[in-house]
Amino acid sequence: MIIQRYDDSRKEEVRDVVLGVLKEHGFEPDRLKDADLNDINGYYFGSGGAFFVGIVDGKVVGTAGIRKLSGNRCEIRRIYLKKAFRGKGNGKQLFRTALDFAEKNCSGVFLKTDSTLTKAIDMYLKHGFTFKKEETGYLYFEKMF
Repeated sequence: MIIQRYDDSRKEEVRDVVLGVLKEHGFEPDRLKDADLNDINGYYFGSGGAFFVGIVDGKVVGTAGIRKLSGNRCEIRRIYLKKAFRGKGNGKQLFRTALDFAEKNCSGVFLKTDSTLTKAIDMYLKHGFTFKKEETGYLYFEKMF
């Protein structure tokens, strides 16, 4: 898998990957929660963050976003990978790309994930994140640099 910086020519592929993975895990598209997918450049790059895509055979198979927040902190979002590409280190590669960006550009990073996504939670803990709280089925993690 090759990781590249997002550009708008990939917008529909990114939407398909993200919404496909959400559906696979039983989540329906949400107009508010998924609004960032309508303007990836504005939502991520506009704040000083970044958005990356994982490419295999010229097609988007994974995503990773970093949104800058106030106080020189950021949020890692949208770590998604098509099912056929999991279990091969690709998800970790996307996550590490996002985390590397955060380490170079922020003083701390947080993320949230659904409490049922145990493989993702294990990966976050192995990379030094600490659990902060649980709220309506979501777990919140943080890492300071």
